[in-house]
Amino acid sequence: MTAPTTPARGYTASKDQLLARLRRIEGQVRGIEKMVEDDRYCIDVLTQISAIQAALDKVGLGLLDGHARHCMREGAAEGRADEMATEMMAAVGRLMKRG
Repeated sequence: MTAPTTPARGYTASKDQLLARLRRIEGQVRGIEKMVEDDRYCIDVLTQISAIQAALDKVGLGLLDGHARHCMREGAAEGRADEMATEMMAAVGRLMKRG
């Protein structure tokens, strides 16, 4: 019996870096929680929220890049280029929505 293999994703090569970045973001979120508990100045809290949003945007762009270079290439090779492009553009649209 062979063990099931995990499919390669666009971010597989940089997975450790991605996880480290997400852990840093998680720490930033915990920092904001502490700022609120400590009744810190509103603008300082908002500044940290902005930094987290920028960090998440960078993660999202990295994932999109990996998706375009890996997943979409595989999809095109399988004859699913249009489907993959539609899926990616929907993801971009969701990432761009704010407020």
